[in-house]
Amino acid sequence: MERAPLDAAVTPPEFLKLAGHPVRWRLLGELARSDRQVHELTGLVKQPQNLVSYHLGKLRAGRLVTTRRSSADRRDTYYTVDLAHCGELLASTGAALHPALHLVPPTPAVVMHRRGPGLRVLFLCTGNSARSQIAEALLQHLSAGSVMTFSAGSHPKQLHPDAIRVMAEHGIDLSGHRAKHLDEFNGQRFTAVVTLCDRVREICPEFPGHPDSVHWSIPDPAGDPNGYPAFQRLTAELRTRIEFLLHRLVFTPT
Repeated sequence: MERAPLDAAVTPPEFLKLAGHPVRWRLLGELARSDRQVHELTGLVKQPQNLVSYHLGKLRAGRLVTTRRSSADRRDTYYTVDLAHCGELLASTGAALHPALHLVPPTPAVVMHRRGPGLRVLFLCTGNSARSQIAEALLQHLSAGSVMTFSAGSHPKQLHPDAIRVMAEHGIDLSGHRAKHLDEFNGQRFTAVVTLCDRVREICPEFPGHPDSVHWSIPDPAGDPNGYPAFQRLTAELRTRIEFLLHRLVFTPT
């Protein structure tokens, strides 16, 4: 007897087909921790580069992963997982099986009680004038002050006025902040150190206690010809990344 073709109602959601492959799942897991280059992913998942590139292409086609040229060396490319899009697809995947499985992630305000005090996060970029200052302020705000946040730069310069302006839109006052050199934090312990600049990643010093090392390949908005809208886009991207980082900090065992 000839079988009837599968209809959309019983076809597995696209997210399962994309993320369900063992190599692609490992790639997503590594990119969920930090932006990476192909040669780094090849070593982490222990697969040949042509195979890793093939699966990265599949993930890009499915809009789970995006790319960005390195600001340190334009020949290099960083891969970034779109966790917000993954979350949307994952939630709808559960709902496709049963309405009760539609996932709703807990809010940071609720889950912060799991870890208590002691979380310390340092954000680093080149000038400590925009990216790392905005990230520091956003994490402090989103964690309601439960996470001790800091920022610094390899070549600190005056706080950018558009960084102050864009944070004011979010009800956060940066006017009293100052740029700091990363040497000010030598010898200090952190739960995580997040580099926001490809150049700083290459010279980031070692910190005691083996903090979680995270890299977000984000260009300097001060060099964007679009001007102030670049700061708004930066803030939106950082807010999304920091919300996911906060959940990881809370749920990662000490």
